[in-house]
Amino acid sequence: MKAKSEVSGLLRIAGEKKALLITASVFSVISSLLQIAPFVAIYKIIEELLLHARDPMNVDKDLILFWGMTTFVALLASLITLYIGGMCSHIAAFNILYQLRVRLADHVAKVSMGYHTRTATGELKKIIEVSVEKMEQFIAHQLPDIVSAVVVPLLMIGYLFWLDWRLALVLLLPIAFGIWLQSRMFGSENGQKAYREFQYAVEEMNATGVEYVRGMPAVKVFGITADSFLTFKQAVDKYRDISLRITNLCKTSYSLFFVIISSLFVFIVPVGILIFNGDSANQAFAITFILFLIVAPSLSAPLLKLLYLGGGLREIVEGNRRIEAIFAEPMTEEPAVPRIPTSYDVVFNQVSFAYESRESKDYKPVLNGISFIARAGEMTALVGPSGGGKSTIANLLLRFWDVQEGEITIGGVPIRDMGTEKLMDVVSFVFQDVHLFYDTIEENIRMGNTTATREEVVQAAKTACCHDFIVQLEEGYNTRIGEGGTYLSGGEAQRIAIARALLKNAPILVLDEATAYADAENEHKIQQGLVELVKGKTVLIIAHRLSTICGAEQILVVNRGEIVERGKHEELREKRGLYEQLWRAHMSAATWKLGEVDRTVSGMKEGMENA
Repeated sequence: MKAKSEVSGLLRIAGEKKALLITASVFSVISSLLQIAPFVAIYKIIEELLLHARDPMNVDKDLILFWGMTTFVALLASLITLYIGGMCSHIAAFNILYQLRVRLADHVAKVSMGYHTRTATGELKKIIEVSVEKMEQFIAHQLPDIVSAVVVPLLMIGYLFWLDWRLALVLLLPIAFGIWLQSRMFGSENGQKAYREFQYAVEEMNATGVEYVRGMPAVKVFGITADSFLTFKQAVDKYRDISLRITNLCKTSYSLFFVIISSLFVFIVPVGILIFNGDSANQAFAITFILFLIVAPSLSAPLLKLLYLGGGLREIVEGNRRIEAIFAEPMTEEPAVPRIPTSYDVVFNQVSFAYESRESKDYKPVLNGISFIARAGEMTALVGPSGGGKSTIANLLLRFWDVQEGEITIGGVPIRDMGTEKLMDVVSFVFQDVHLFYDTIEENIRMGNTTATREEVVQAAKTACCHDFIVQLEEGYNTRIGEGGTYLSGGEAQRIAIARALLKNAPILVLDEATAYADAENEHKIQQGLVELVKGKTVLIIAHRLSTICGAEQILVVNRGEIVERGKHEELREKRGLYEQLWRAHMSAATWKLGEVDRTVSGMKEGMENA
């Protein structure tokens, strides 16, 4: 029942282009019917030759010529109908693949960030690329091939039963036994489990392979080989082991099926001889017997095709199961009628959050009862030790995850009621880890506003202090970023991200350590860009370099998922609490020289522990 439902899932996807696939199947059936013509012609020609074996001059040459021409025309028509059917199935397949990939990409963009956190990039890449591509094999090739591989043997066996039911029955028994062997193997729990594990092994190997390649700088620096990179080696070993297991699982049934189907004539020879010896004068049976000897090997080809199709179908079914698992992942809930805020105060009201559900054994609260107001036109800074929950607060504002308790509002409107599209319209985000797409610099900046003109893009770049280095590139704003193009420094990439945010010009701005990877010169230029970016906006900034947020109207000190201190820079220093410890550590780091001992580090740690 489960196997039927999995195959029905494939047919449901194929049904998106039902008309084209029905047309392809009809032409495939016609092609299969035309492929029977040569066997009928052979029978008629042999019959005519044997009937006049003693007097060849009486052979009806016109009859032989007729059947010869009939065979030629039938084969030509078979090729034409096969071509038409193939074109229809391929057009349907490529249209379905396009729609499926678009739907997957759209769905993946709308699920929570939790899904992307627990799903490896290589695994997702393998599903969207390889598993979807396998669907093309099923729709464009396997559906027509299955029709051909089923219809041709059935028609030939039906024709053989009409000629002589005894020999046909002898031929049918080993075929039925071989098919039973294959279905038993592919339909067994062990077979299905092995193919599932094979898919997981391929995905894990892809994921660790991507990780190995992405970490190539560290690989080279530390002399890590593929063998010493244990996760990759273990993934490859696991893939090898499961491949060998599937081979061992299939070898007996596959070998038996192959031998039986390739040797069908062995079964009919003794039976045919036995029948012929009982009636040696029966010339009609002799003709039929010869035809059976000719047809039996020809049945092997379509039946062996079923074997290969069965193996491929199992892999496609498993791939489709993973595609359906992505679609089963719940998307971020969207309101039926999105509400639009008229002001841009950001309010966190008793917000608590954990990345796992309460029922999970790994449940661990990340935020506990977070409450604050980031007023419009003011800067609110989040500071504190690493892992305290600062970035989580910023991510919750963007609905990368939904809070378990409490509420986040913008202008009094809960962000759940705004809808993701409107939320993204009112919030800009400059990440600590900037991602630039493999596209031109101009298009990377224009992502902030897809309708912006070239002049507006250039103006945003000038304001973000990145115009000068862009025009020095050989192709200027048309320079491609990434593989096959130009690689930018961390500071340059940050300025591109700021230009993108400037172009978007959203009323709320979130900055997650925007100067993290910048040197002194780049940091100064980034700060210049930020001055323009934050004007008149609700700004939520995450900072480790405390000197950059001294002028903030509100500083929130976050530690262990709670706001432990709040106020302005001077007010927090006077409290002599965790913020003062962080400030001293920051100033000490700013004046630190090689060989000196930073005596404030231990004090800072004690302050954080006491907090």
